[in-house]
Amino acid sequence: MTTLLKYSEPELAQLLKLKDQSAFAYLYDNYSGALNGVIQQLVPDQGIASDILQDVFVKIWRQIEKYDATKGRLFTWMYNIARNTAIDVLKSKGWQNEQRTEQLDDINLNREDMTDSIPDSSGITSLIHHLKNEFKEIIELSYSQGYTQEEISTLLNIPLGTVKTRMRAALLQLRKNFSIEK
Repeated sequence: MTTLLKYSEPELAQLLKLKDQSAFAYLYDNYSGALNGVIQQLVPDQGIASDILQDVFVKIWRQIEKYDATKGRLFTWMYNIARNTAIDVLKSKGWQNEQRTEQLDDINLNREDMTDSIPDSSGITSLIHHLKNEFKEIIELSYSQGYTQEEISTLLNIPLGTVKTRMRAALLQLRKNFSIEK
């Protein structure tokens, strides 16, 4: 049976600065729930929140030397690390791209549901086949097969900027041809 330790904040901070493993275990056991709550207020995805919590404890372990008791409580310092780490994830391009991809996945699912039941009465397929091959290939990979622009870039071994330029040109050409057909 393990003995229940209880540290005051100054004792805990001092032991953490000495890289005491038992103090770190105590810190995790007693503060992870509260810090996870802070993170989940900003990041609702439990898996991502767990990853952030792990990053927070690594930062605490590595940066404990920066903690200054004269500037505030240990919990306040850790709270700020957790909050700032979660905000950094939300601001990251990876997070933003993932959110866009999830939204596009929802749109693609809805489009697939619609295309199964509605025939191509608008003639879009024939308009796509009249595009230049380089445009047609990108449109088909993107809209028919669901590839992202980054994936298309990798798949076709062309720069991402080229994919974006061709996609825009293809959509403009489709819009022009569609308005002529009407």
